[in-house]
Amino acid sequence: MPIVTIEGPSGVSKETKKELIEKVSQTVADTYGMKIEQINVIVYENETDNVGVGGKQLSELINK
Repeated sequence: MPIVTIEGPSGVSKETKKELIEKVSQTVADTYGMKIEQINVIVYENETDNVGVGGKQLSELINK
């Protein structure tokens, strides 16, 4: 059973995460030729203060 791990910013709506999980699961199932029920997706949310992009905190980049 494949496990897909996604790390992204916190504060994403439940509906957005639901759509992400559905689409990723379907894509992986289609690619591997497996049933969607065999695919596991884990979403980790990170506070923007804990993510660096280009040497800067993501929170700084978002608040510009």
